[in-house]
Amino acid sequence: MSEKMNRRNFVKATVFGASMATAAGMPALPAHADDNFAPLTKKREIPTGTIADVTFSRMMLGGNLLTHFTHSRDLRYVYNLAAHYNTPQKVHETMRIAEEHGIDTVVIHTAKGVLDGLKKYRERGGNLQVIMCSIAPIKDDMAEYTQSCQEAIDAGVTALYLWGCHADAMIDEKPRPNAGGAPWGRSDLIKKAVNTMKSFDVPVGVAAHHLEVIEFCEQEGVKNDFYLKTFHHRNYPSAIMNYDNSWCDDPEKHIEVFSKIEKPWIAYKIMAAGAIPPKNALDYAFSNGADFVIFGMFDYEIDEDTRLLNEVLAQDNVTNRARKWFG
Repeated sequence: MSEKMNRRNFVKATVFGASMATAAGMPALPAHADDNFAPLTKKREIPTGTIADVTFSRMMLGGNLLTHFTHSRDLRYVYNLAAHYNTPQKVHETMRIAEEHGIDTVVIHTAKGVLDGLKKYRERGGNLQVIMCSIAPIKDDMAEYTQSCQEAIDAGVTALYLWGCHADAMIDEKPRPNAGGAPWGRSDLIKKAVNTMKSFDVPVGVAAHHLEVIEFCEQEGVKNDFYLKTFHHRNYPSAIMNYDNSWCDDPEKHIEVFSKIEKPWIAYKIMAAGAIPPKNALDYAFSNGADFVIFGMFDYEIDEDTRLLNEVLAQDNVTNRARKWFG
């Protein structure tokens, strides 16, 4: 895994993306975008599953591209390019197109302006469910984190989860640059954060880039309802780099660990941020145990990717996979 990006630079880039979102992201829409959406025309149906009795589409829309965080290795201009393409209007169009193609959920974090943008989307007639993580600091008193979660709940989010960068930092046994105020080496706060989120009576997940986070939660009996875990093979050229390019350093171990876990698994970064073709990524994730996937997509990719999803989910190696379906 690239420590360069998943820690210090992730926060810097997230703040950068969030600052752009104020001008070119979700919050401020032009006057012509105040009109309500036309009635939804379903263009595709895709399979669904359940997490804590809530139904979710097997493919969920990723939020990074909507907040302009592209994981574009050392190609820094791509961040600016994404911000210019994903204008306020385009973000809402992308979410609406996702709905039209059977996607019922977006997974996103509490970057500046996101909650206001989602509120505006609903006012226009959008109905995407939201699985959200707070990037507020996690401290012993949990005050800031609790307040941030409450704001998300007040905005109508469907489920909450512990941000992967927070969880990674708290599981570490030695000092490393942490993310968003999560203290390193404080695994006890993982339980505390989960209990805080559970108090809002919504499905609660734990995300991670490090597999050790998942192993800790299982060993300690953490009462989360689902996991979000990065997962992809390493058969792509830049996998050997060490710069914002790999989020799964031992995929075989992931398969082994999750084969013993009886909770829904939402796999993310399955395309290694664009390095792995969509069908190949979907095949690998679902055949090896993932129950849901998060896909970061531009508007023009949604039709093809949802078509590929249905194709892959119908394959024998997926329908007859070794791991039982959870969700």
